[in-house]
Amino acid sequence: MSQVQEFEKALANSETSVAAFDEHGTSLVKRIQHFLHSTPAAVPLIVLVLSIAVFGVTIGGRFFSSYTLTLILQQIAIVGILGAAQTLVILTAGIDLSIGVIMVISAVIMGNCAVTYGLPTLLAVVIGLAAGGACGLLNGLLVAYMKLPPFIVTLGTWNIVMATNFIYSANETIRDADVDVQAPLLHLFGLNFKVGTAVLTFGVIAMVVLVLFLWYVLNHTAWGRHVYAVGDDPEAAKLSGIQTKKVLISVYALAGLIAAFAAWVSIGRNGSISPSAAVTDYNLQAITATVIGGISLFGGRGSILGTLFGAMIVGVVSMGLNMLGADPQWKVLLTGVLIIGAVAIDQWIRKVSV
Repeated sequence: MSQVQEFEKALANSETSVAAFDEHGTSLVKRIQHFLHSTPAAVPLIVLVLSIAVFGVTIGGRFFSSYTLTLILQQIAIVGILGAAQTLVILTAGIDLSIGVIMVISAVIMGNCAVTYGLPTLLAVVIGLAAGGACGLLNGLLVAYMKLPPFIVTLGTWNIVMATNFIYSANETIRDADVDVQAPLLHLFGLNFKVGTAVLTFGVIAMVVLVLFLWYVLNHTAWGRHVYAVGDDPEAAKLSGIQTKKVLISVYALAGLIAAFAAWVSIGRNGSISPSAAVTDYNLQAITATVIGGISLFGGRGSILGTLFGAMIVGVVSMGLNMLGADPQWKVLLTGVLIIGAVAIDQWIRKVSV
């Protein structure tokens, strides 16, 4: 008998079972980790449901009224839209500190074009959207081609855009009444309608539709998969044929465009157009909603639906504490706890091997 035959005979009688590790006692934890890893929007959704339940029990039926719940949605519409823009950037392992001021300068441009210069309102909106997209495009070019850190780039453009906003507008507010008379289309997203006893604004509908659209794009298009790939490992994405620079530029440009759209919604929400709104912490609120929503700051993981849930969590906590008559600082404290908790959970989930 040849050596080959002897080897095959010995191999036929050898053990064929695959080595396995006993996960007794930890299997449930591992399953939870895998579930949360594959369903990133689950954690913020669970926190949202628990928050509603806690305030519902504490406050009573008033909290569950259609007026209260729809008011929460109205209050988070702007932050939810900005959060969607911020989500796109953070998914690429970047960050955009200029989102808030891009929104404000876009609103100022829309208002001045329509009210001060007398241009058709629709044209004024298009110019404002173009301005926001141009600001985002500048961020993308600096990040992609100059290879500058997104934090530094957007910190710089935040200062540039804010200063430009005040210089261009001379810090003059465009009054609500003037917008109503000369450019009522700018107030479109402030209009409301009833669904049963609930009162919704077009701004709320715009937020929900935008998030659902971006969810579809991120999960069912090649561009969306490229965004996740660039955030997860840019070098591997580049080696696989993805044009990482074009993806980064498109993400930042789209974020700027969405911020400009948020400007249109904000005009409907606020009525007047104030350049001084640039000092409001819209950007911090958007980042807060994104982080609480489970979007990983390390990039490549998270669901934009989680950002919507994150914005709703902040809205529920704020409304609940207001109805309880609590000190406003409790909202700040709880928000900080939620942010740290969200990052800690993200770190724990990332440890799972897939």
